[in-house]
Amino acid sequence: MSRPAPVQVNWLAYPGTCRNGLAAGRSARAWRLRVDATEIAFADRLQGRIAQVLERDVADAALDEVRIYFPDPWHKKRHNKRRLIQAPLVAHLTSRLAPGGYVHCATDWEPYAQQMLEVLSAEPGLVNTADTYAEKPAYRPLTKFENRGLRLGHGVWDLVFRKRA
Repeated sequence: MSRPAPVQVNWLAYPGTCRNGLAAGRSARAWRLRVDATEIAFADRLQGRIAQVLERDVADAALDEVRIYFPDPWHKKRHNKRRLIQAPLVAHLTSRLAPGGYVHCATDWEPYAQQMLEVLSAEPGLVNTADTYAEKPAYRPLTKFENRGLRLGHGVWDLVFRKRA
């Protein structure tokens, strides 16, 4: 069965910070399942909720794109377990990606970028599109947090992984 347009999930850490840019950059997309990370207080609860949504409402190989921009980095080491990008969630997402579909993550916290790179690289169904971190794709809009960080000299790390065919 063919779909009229690719399906994407936009996972925004801060609603309203780049939503309009996403809509403008991808106006040709037919529909979107959008989950805002701020709906739930802790990432571990969010992981459970998105896993339920993926299991219940999204068929295997149904997604063409998953974008997770600036999830909470949980800076303290004892809180790292609450980070959104963890192996179980990445495995769920990968099972729902169509062959050739991709996961795109972005963060402004280097230790979290390193963890994301480790977790995504360890998923056997995904392959990195870059040697390590990707250049910022033109379709990803700048958020107000990213603009502020760039003005302060902070870095931003993009990771783009494709599902193996």
